[in-house]
Amino acid sequence: MDKTTNPSAIAWHNNNLIHLSQFLAPVLGAYGSAAPVGSQDLDKMQVASRQNVRSTAVRPKAAARRVQVISARYSNWRDQLANSSPSSSSSSVEPKKILMMGGTRFIGLYLARQLVEAGHEVTLFTRGKKKVAYEIPDDTPSSFASFSRSIKHIQGDRMDFPEVERKLAREGFQVVYDINGREAVEVEPVLKGTKSTLEQYIYCSSAGVYLKNDMMPHREEDAVDPKSRHKGKLDTEELLRKSGVNFTSIRPVYIYGPLNYNPVEEWFFHRLKAGRPIPVPGSGQQVTQLGHVKDLATAFVQVLGNKKAARQIYNISGERFVTFDGIAKACAKAMGAPEPEIIHYNAKEFDFGKDKPFPMRDQHFFASVDKAMADLDWQPEFGLVGGLTDSYNKDFGRGTFRKEANFKCDDLILEKIKGSAFSAPKASAAAAPAPAMSRASWR
Repeated sequence: MDKTTNPSAIAWHNNNLIHLSQFLAPVLGAYGSAAPVGSQDLDKMQVASRQNVRSTAVRPKAAARRVQVISARYSNWRDQLANSSPSSSSSSVEPKKILMMGGTRFIGLYLARQLVEAGHEVTLFTRGKKKVAYEIPDDTPSSFASFSRSIKHIQGDRMDFPEVERKLAREGFQVVYDINGREAVEVEPVLKGTKSTLEQYIYCSSAGVYLKNDMMPHREEDAVDPKSRHKGKLDTEELLRKSGVNFTSIRPVYIYGPLNYNPVEEWFFHRLKAGRPIPVPGSGQQVTQLGHVKDLATAFVQVLGNKKAARQIYNISGERFVTFDGIAKACAKAMGAPEPEIIHYNAKEFDFGKDKPFPMRDQHFFASVDKAMADLDWQPEFGLVGGLTDSYNKDFGRGTFRKEANFKCDDLILEKIKGSAFSAPKASAAAAPAPAMSRASWR
């Protein structure tokens, strides 16, 4: 039966039309357009969206970038409607032999699973100090068993450059995902060891490389800071450019999610659980951005074999921005806790020594993800509260966390501002702490 007369195919195409009309409704709102019902309406929608932006006098560059995103999504939908069927594959990339440098800590745990599930052969290069098949909260017994059978491993020290080159030269890897590279010199032996078979080098950089700018959000073409603490990431991107290899560099902002080893959401969860005020530097209106680890992993997968991603850099994070105060409130919502008391303080009035009083840099720090959305057919799955809820329910809420709570800086702030350190309510003080849970108890 032809897909044009197959009832299930027709229903599938009509459903996609509905989703597309919902997506472009805000653009067409200015024209009073009704929801589209056919392919001719889709063409009208694209024209209308462009006319809408042309007529916009405010922020023309931002409007033009939004048209790029809309046009790319429109094209993807039109191609699917014309050429796809309900049973079509979500990826046209043939199975690859993939090397991942790292992969047992946070980002790589989720990325490796997505790659294996997509049919690729994935090998982790690690020192062997952690289990290669590391269980995550999303695993079921069967999915973890399947992943454990599929994942491969090369044990070695990345800083032993001759060993790295020698061990990789005999493997025939087609794609490298470099998740833990910090300095350019660490990349050189990987390039040498894979040069005869390498098709694509995908690098995890950082949005921390951008130079402070009065114009926000940061875009991929913005100036970078050669004095950044992430200078090694910049040097690596430059090395990859000069090497002539097909590379893509991903620049995440703040990453969060279950098993996060950086105390981003965990910092807030500890204080909310203890019923403590949340100390926030300055006015609390500093704007920043968080991206869920699973959205980041998906973006990494979308880069694979994507011609548009060749020799490109992409910011990856959540689509929306949020204030420091907003993060505290969002974390409370994720926990089902009351809205917290927020204490603002001037960091310059304190000597915290080597202790870190707040988990984020005290400045506006956020980036546009429009380019990634346009080129990679990617969109974040998680909104902030939903993503924080996912992180809480699958990690901190189960009694697991990476770092013990440290309220030393909090008490210094409270003593100065309120005249006394925090005293826990009697009920909270008497309550026994929840026991830490093993990964086996996640199920």
